[in-house]
Amino acid sequence: MLSVDEIMKPVKTELNEFEAHFENALKSNVPLLDKVTHYIVKRKGKQMRPLFVFLSAKMLGEINETTYNAASLVELLHTATIVHDDVVDDANERRGFFSVNALWKNKIAVLVGDYMLSKILLLSLEKENTELLSIVARSVKEMSEGELLQIEKSRTLDITEEEYFEVIRKKTASLISTCCEAGAISVESNEHRENMRKFGEKVGLAFQIKDDIFDYGSPNNIGKPTGIDIREQKLTLPLIYTLRNAPLKVQKELKRIIKNKNEEAKMIKRATQLVIEHGGISYAFDRMNALAEEARELLKEYPDNESKLALLGLVDYTINREK
Repeated sequence: MLSVDEIMKPVKTELNEFEAHFENALKSNVPLLDKVTHYIVKRKGKQMRPLFVFLSAKMLGEINETTYNAASLVELLHTATIVHDDVVDDANERRGFFSVNALWKNKIAVLVGDYMLSKILLLSLEKENTELLSIVARSVKEMSEGELLQIEKSRTLDITEEEYFEVIRKKTASLISTCCEAGAISVESNEHRENMRKFGEKVGLAFQIKDDIFDYGSPNNIGKPTGIDIREQKLTLPLIYTLRNAPLKVQKELKRIIKNKNEEAKMIKRATQLVIEHGGISYAFDRMNALAEEARELLKEYPDNESKLALLGLVDYTINREK
């Protein structure tokens, strides 16, 4: 499996230049706002979403100013959703650092997220990138719908597998699919935008299932659960499969734990054990690997080049990562 550094190699120069583009996109005349956005930029993760934009663009054509703008739009959206999510989830940490709401309280965090969403509109109009704005706006809509659908279904514990995939398609996969489609649009490769959108969606779905599996422990440590999803009554693929396919007695016990005992470490361990014993984890692994293979198939029509190989490396990284 390629390392993250090896995956980034074909677009390393562009990603370094992107830092300045993104910081410039966040600038304002309000010192408090600049202070908060500077904090966010300095603690950013691996830039996976801009990476999808740049690799998709470079596989299909020549990276240009529109590609940088596309990457800025998706990173603004991703960052805004993280800031808002931390408020919604009342989270005090993000990747080992204090969240924006922990340092500056909810009101400022919400307004900073709103500012980033407004910058998406303004940058798109300034650069006359209405086509990019259209797909980013679609992603905002779908991510909101996905979150609300998940909340609605978790209350009744009756989500079907089809509904689960609809939730994660909207909530997680829509942004990655937007990255890949935006990359194609930025190099005027419109005939490939739909295929790249599908590629990103498959990778995004596999990414979320991998996150579901993490709730039951690390890949080499299944059975030492974090239990976060069970505590939050979030119905993920391993749980949904078990609740639909295990013997009735097991289904009832699982539901009882999720509804009434989801704060007890001993009961979370018991729920994890039931899901593993009745094939929930194995099933999730199979679905994740099938989606990864479907994503690889979508790239077969393109000639081999460094960027294509890096995108295939991103697929492998998505399903084999350990955090």
